[in-house]
Amino acid sequence: MAELAALWIIRHGESTANVAATQAEASGVELIGVADRDADVPLSPTGEEQARATARWLAELPEERRPNVAVASPYLRAVQTSELALAGTGIPVSRDERLRDRELGILDGLTGHGVRRRFPDEADRRARLGKFYYRPPGGESWTDVALRLRALLGDLRRDHEGRRVLLFGHDALVFLLRYLVEGLTEAELMALTREHVIANCSVTGWSADADGRLTPDGFNDVGHLHQQGARPTREDEVHAEPV
Repeated sequence: MAELAALWIIRHGESTANVAATQAEASGVELIGVADRDADVPLSPTGEEQARATARWLAELPEERRPNVAVASPYLRAVQTSELALAGTGIPVSRDERLRDRELGILDGLTGHGVRRRFPDEADRRARLGKFYYRPPGGESWTDVALRLRALLGDLRRDHEGRRVLLFGHDALVFLLRYLVEGLTEAELMALTREHVIANCSVTGWSADADGRLTPDGFNDVGHLHQQGARPTREDEVHAEPV
């Protein structure tokens, strides 16, 4: 099978919705209170700083390690991250809707408390089915997102064989790329989601081994933010999905 020389995914920088959701969860309210639709949520000032720090890190990579091409989620926070991170690099970037965030349907805009209060049956159904297979009405399950990512990976392998590809996306996509690239089981993937929170502007990557297979060479890494003087988002500030 055709393979890439290297693959990375960077979660978008901190967004205004991340900030609002963290405050809402801490306050115990039901609604996050963001007026923008999910696709239009912009970066916060901290998120912009994180993306600029990522740009400095990319500029310092040796030529043989730099990405050849980048692909970004069309959601504004990911587009802004890609624009700031790739500024001055000359790395071409395109957008692909298969990298969009997971759609939450009727649960969109709710905190975990809000889901339990307004849709207790859905909270129970999610608990019974598990995070991997649960699909909120009008939304997507993790397996739905995996299907579109699987198609994207196939296209990247065909169109960019032997090249280094950088993706800009969202937290669930980071986990699911590990599931697809590394052949994880549902149990292994869910264990990762319990043990880790994907940080804003963190880098996860894989490089081809001697047999041409992609193997992990970094996960949820924010070392470049520390090195470049940016403030990484603390784990308790990183908003995860309510379901």
